[in-house]
Amino acid sequence: MKRMMVNDYQVALVFKSGVYRRLLIPGTYWLGWNETAKLYDLTQPFVSPCELNILLQDEDLRNALHVIEVKDNEIVLLYENGLFKQVLTAGRYTYWKSVVKYDFVRADTRVVDISPSIDRSLLCNRQVAAYVRSYTVESYEKALLVIDGKYAGILNSGVYYWWKNNTMIQVNKTDMRQLQIEISGQEILTKDKSPLRINAHAQYVVKDIEKALLQNKEYDRQLYVAFQLALREFVGTLTLDELLEKKETIAPFILKEVYAKASLLGVEVNGFGIRDIILPGEIKDILNQVLIAEKKAQANIIMRREETASTRSLLNTARLMEENPVLLKLKEMEYVEKIADKISSISVGSNGVLIDQLKQILIPERK
Repeated sequence: MKRMMVNDYQVALVFKSGVYRRLLIPGTYWLGWNETAKLYDLTQPFVSPCELNILLQDEDLRNALHVIEVKDNEIVLLYENGLFKQVLTAGRYTYWKSVVKYDFVRADTRVVDISPSIDRSLLCNRQVAAYVRSYTVESYEKALLVIDGKYAGILNSGVYYWWKNNTMIQVNKTDMRQLQIEISGQEILTKDKSPLRINAHAQYVVKDIEKALLQNKEYDRQLYVAFQLALREFVGTLTLDELLEKKETIAPFILKEVYAKASLLGVEVNGFGIRDIILPGEIKDILNQVLIAEKKAQANIIMRREETASTRSLLNTARLMEENPVLLKLKEMEYVEKIADKISSISVGSNGVLIDQLKQILIPERK
């Protein structure tokens, strides 16, 4: 005989000749011949020393244990005293029913959706994250959810979680802010066969994500082609001179032409502008020559206008002098003064005729 004590928060399994006999709860016991006992801490998981099904035939032991069977395509979240402890994968697990409170949350990973009962903060835990896939839709985005090739709905901004499994999930996102498309290097012939290179840009906003992503393939590429064709249509109907004169009418025409097509793509066009109109070198030289000739002609017109005005002024002055002899004398004295300012000295060597002539100019005759 052998005396044995089982303390609080312990149990013992008694085996005789290797065969399980009974469960011992806290207390003092005597073991018979060929009997052995194995002590277990009730605060720790139970590890079976033999085939578990044999032990579970004992109703006392079966009632003292949590037996958790996790199937394939399942996981169980184990909580101890309300705190997450670990993830249990496929298999059988046993825990003592004791002072430690165990909770088990079962999840079927064959279903992509995660139950709302599972705390979302737990999905970022390192142990759980291995079984979860997540997608983030930014505040300026929307997304289309496609599950196994079937459209499942629109996702607004936020973080989304699904279980990892064989189900294929696609999240097709698009930017809902105002976007810009560059239409660069467009080589176009005008109506009079003048080659041009045009660089333009346009602004647009995605309004209907289902139209843009489900009903159309590469909606942004289609929008680019719509702008390109509208620009070519406008330029092709005008000569070079007409195009340069009507540059401000390009944007309204393009916007009007593209608006309906853009609506079918699920987008709204907000603006269009021409950045550059680039001419070939030969045409540029010709236009420069035309510009120079026009400016010269304008300069000649201005010069002729000024000369005409000057001549008209002289004619009016002559008429006034003819009608007023005193005004004529004043004008003569003005010119003599101007001449005298430029003469430093005068040497007179004649017979006095010059002096008489000066007197006649400077001193008016008395009548």
